[in-house]
Amino acid sequence: MANNEESRGLKSLLDWFANRRKSGSTTPERQEREIADGLWHKCPKCGVLSYTKDLKANQMVCSECGHHNRVDSDERIEQLIDADTWVAIDEHLRPADPLQFRDRKPYIDRLRDMQQKTGLADAVKTGLGEIEGLPVALGVMDFRFIGASMGSVVGEKLTRLIEQATERRYAVVIICTSGGARMQEGMLSLMQMAKISGALQRHHDERLLYIPVLTNPTTGGVTASFAMLGDIIIAEPKAMIGFAGRRVIEQTLREKLPDDFQTAEDLLQHGFVDEIVPRTHLKKTLAKLIAMHQFPTFVPAVVNEHTSHHNHNVVMWDTRALSSVD
Repeated sequence: MANNEESRGLKSLLDWFANRRKSGSTTPERQEREIADGLWHKCPKCGVLSYTKDLKANQMVCSECGHHNRVDSDERIEQLIDADTWVAIDEHLRPADPLQFRDRKPYIDRLRDMQQKTGLADAVKTGLGEIEGLPVALGVMDFRFIGASMGSVVGEKLTRLIEQATERRYAVVIICTSGGARMQEGMLSLMQMAKISGALQRHHDERLLYIPVLTNPTTGGVTASFAMLGDIIIAEPKAMIGFAGRRVIEQTLREKLPDDFQTAEDLLQHGFVDEIVPRTHLKKTLAKLIAMHQFPTFVPAVVNEHTSHHNHNVVMWDTRALSSVD
């Protein structure tokens, strides 16, 4: 008897929810208010509501469809760098307005607004830290700051980061996202492509590892320079990666492009990307790659008397990991 009553109660509750959906009692305005309180997040891909705390615990990846929501530079650093190992560098660098550029409003005012809104000095954060105990030089671009466009400060900070990594013999990881070069700085922004590329070449000449991680979106001058110069190029799933925009290419070629054009999956198929790694696996993947490329230093060991007596051509070696001590 009790079981029947519980069954009827459960059925009536389910009917109430079904009728509530049909009647449309949850208006769009009410739903927006419920989402806007910060407790819930609506996935832009599949529309599923997720508890914000759970979504952040999953590194802002939708558990339903795997959509990678955009994250800021502070969140990236927290996701990748071991606790209490991050040391920011060159935070004092600030952008200037050498061309006195003006579009809808003066560039200097746009910079000031972005700095107040985001709390960032410019579109990239750089520093030294550890990934699962392995030293690394990390640069993280932040799309909130004028679309993470590459201006003089972005170029200077990344160049200095790479130079420090070369001196310390650290691997370099750059989390790339950008709308391209910053038009408000004209030729000065384009010069950053060559400057960063030159620093990466010197880093490469020292047989050191560089890994760019391409996130959504990575376009323009960033794609045309340091984003594609990695020893191993990693991309996040479904990230848009390209140089010119889709519409520009279609108008130039006068033909329709495939739906998956300029996606990470398309670039992987055509050999522009080495691996697609979900954000939840990125830290472990980077740690493995960095560990694999910690080349050993070979030091001659003392050849014992027995070995030298039987074969004078035998040489024994001890392997010692490269020191990362300053």
